[in-house]
Amino acid sequence: MNQQKHIGILSLPVLVAALGYFVDIYDLLLFTIVKKPSMVGVGATDLTMLVDSTRVINWQMFGLLLGGVLWGVLGDKKGRLSVLFGSIILYSIANFCTGFVSTVNEYAAARFFAGLGLAGELGAGITLVSELLPKNKRGIGTSLVAGIGLFGAVAAYFTFHATKDWRLCYKIGAGLGVLLLLLRVSVVESGMFKNVKEQEGVKRGNFFMFFTNATRFKKYLVAILIGLPTWYVIGILVNQSDRFGKAMFGSTTIDSGKSIMFAYAAIAIGDILIGLVSQYFKSRKKALLLFYFICMASLVLFYSSYNNSDTRMYIICGILGFSTGFWAIFVTMGAEQFGTNLRATAATTIPNMVRGALPLVNMLFLDLFQQSLKWPIVKSGIVTGIIVLMVTFIAFYFTEETFQKDLNYVEE
Repeated sequence: MNQQKHIGILSLPVLVAALGYFVDIYDLLLFTIVKKPSMVGVGATDLTMLVDSTRVINWQMFGLLLGGVLWGVLGDKKGRLSVLFGSIILYSIANFCTGFVSTVNEYAAARFFAGLGLAGELGAGITLVSELLPKNKRGIGTSLVAGIGLFGAVAAYFTFHATKDWRLCYKIGAGLGVLLLLLRVSVVESGMFKNVKEQEGVKRGNFFMFFTNATRFKKYLVAILIGLPTWYVIGILVNQSDRFGKAMFGSTTIDSGKSIMFAYAAIAIGDILIGLVSQYFKSRKKALLLFYFICMASLVLFYSSYNNSDTRMYIICGILGFSTGFWAIFVTMGAEQFGTNLRATAATTIPNMVRGALPLVNMLFLDLFQQSLKWPIVKSGIVTGIIVLMVTFIAFYFTEETFQKDLNYVEE
């Protein structure tokens, strides 16, 4: 078996993976930032805005969910680089087309294909970096990927406010994808993948292997559930900070796009810091637990009487964002828990399963609690948060520690 060659933390593969995630986040959060003008631009009204915008974001998330499986399987069958090239091509085309949509249905369809393309970015990048870096640097390397990448949300916010043209913002995203494609020409494939590819009789990228073994299925399920708080915080609290502000202190001037910008700037800082925290503790789980506790404290602050002005809402959204800056470690743990023949499938599907869970959390928060039970938005948010955190802590308890794990093995 060939010797795996390691790379430095600031090498080209790490940079390219970080920029790929930058483009991923730019697009993923762009809809939230341009939601109102773009929805009006495709025919939505004040009466239909909530339902129509939820439909568009749900289709985007469904694309991410489906794409996570497709690109993950391809990453283990054909290689990590095939995903990094194929996903960005599809994303760029879909984003360019988004700049020309004229109806809500066209908008939803374009976001579905963009989500389908984006789904491969983070998982393939984290898998490649995890396999190329030595194990004592994996956490820092993947945290840098996520930390740099998350500033894509900040870029999306300032791009829109500089151009005031939501269609141009999507076209710029397509251009970023093309530039990223050119950068990837010089990136090398993972040595671990090459070694496994040369072995006969090893099943690669078989998604159903996660469900044919009880131990493997449990690992896969808990790897997904430990990431749930991220999209509860971003998808509900920060994304709908304008509605919460109106209900809690009567504000009609909160810009949810600005809330997203503050939250993601703070998430980026958290994601870089958690790599260092994990390195200090020599533990992924201890670092994750620390951020869970910060998240719970920030949720109490969000729902407290202290949150009584636009400025404080923005500050608290930033604190909430920082508290969910465990995305890098969460995805890294997903990659580390499975063998090389299933690693890309795991690392790509796990974060997209969490993203794809947002429509389910929205059903709980919006459809059940607010529309069926007629609960106010604050009560609905609190109960939804309690349920999400209970599930998360149960999953955390059953999650294995992966800090010192050797990744050069295969799943039987």
